Amino acid sequence: MMAPAHALPLTKPKPDCTRFIAYLTGRSNDGRPPLIEYLVDPVVMRPIVTQLLGREWVEPVVGQRESMARYLDNFIAFWLQLGYDFVRFEVGLPFPKRRLDAPDPAPGSDRVRSWADQHHGPISSWADYELYPWPDVCAFDFYPFEYLNEHLPEGMGLVVSHGGGPYEHLSDLFSYEGLCLALHDQPDLVRAVADRVGALMLCFYEHLVDLDRVIALFPGDDMGFRTSTLVSPDHLRYYTLPWHRRFAALAHEHGKLYWLHSCGNILAIMPDLIDWVGIDGKHSFEDAILPAEEFHERYSQRIATLGGVDVDILGRGTVEDVRHRTRRLIERCAPLGRFAVGSGNSIPSYVPVPNYLAMLEEALSFSS
Repeated sequence: MMAPAHALPLTKPKPDCTRFIAYLTGRSNDGRPPLIEYLVDPVVMRPIVTQLLGREWVEPVVGQRESMARYLDNFIAFWLQLGYDFVRFEVGLPFPKRRLDAPDPAPGSDRVRSWADQHHGPISSWADYELYPWPDVCAFDFYPFEYLNEHLPEGMGLVVSHGGGPYEHLSDLFSYEGLCLALHDQPDLVRAVADRVGALMLCFYEHLVDLDRVIALFPGDDMGFRTSTLVSPDHLRYYTLPWHRRFAALAHEHGKLYWLHSCGNILAIMPDLIDWVGIDGKHSFEDAILPAEEFHERYSQRIATLGGVDVDILGRGTVEDVRHRTRRLIERCAPLGRFAVGSGNSIPSYVPVPNYLAMLEEALSFSS
């Protein structure tokens, strides 16, 4: 059983996505910083929904709208009663890939973890490209997004994403090893795959930006590791960033924000992301690379800093460790504005529920 929460769930939540947007765009700095999160693993979400919120857990079944609707009702209740001003939801086009699966070792999990095959991808030649079963956006079921858009409570916004970004899909389709070789041996094939993926994703986002509750596109595209980008910054500028720029332009044309989640050290392309792509906020921070408060001091006049409580602390620290780190982060970042409180990456299955709730309670109880 989880430890009892003192401030959660909120009995009378008052989501305010208008204030949320104003805070993250620098138009307001009144009151506590809002909450933000990228993903919360179902292993963490389920006991909160059942034990804290007192709701029956429902696993969505693909193709069965009744189960999906009941799952999404729980999904809304989770984000609402934990103090968020929005729900973030993502699914993606079905790009068949080669994955490596293993049981999730997190305590209490009965799920499977998947990793990208780093050595073999479904595309390594022009023949593979021609035979690959490219997805059809027109055949995709956007029902979950539409349901959320229609059922959010007053004041709550919808943040959406296609699962995975252009670089991640490119790396998966070639494999990381195959991509590195193809960048040297078959750059024209890399460009063709990047453009095919990017065009499909753009069409996908065009279906979402007209939903009236959408306030931001918030994709994830992990382009770095501990010390550098995964491929050269020039390759990212040529193959990947142009598509992020088009996604950002689409969002801005429809009055939405464009935030980017990207793990690893991508400082070499931050000027490109801010000045050329036009991102409105950056997510995913690791203290060993650059603590979020140091990033915020560099860039808070231009973009929002989203989250920053290191997942290592959330996963292995005590409740008091989490509270201390959260307080320190807020105290450093809140005075500058354009900041939201959340994890440095996401809430994976191995984060203890009390630690996750401690981060939220510390943020909700903060007083400027």
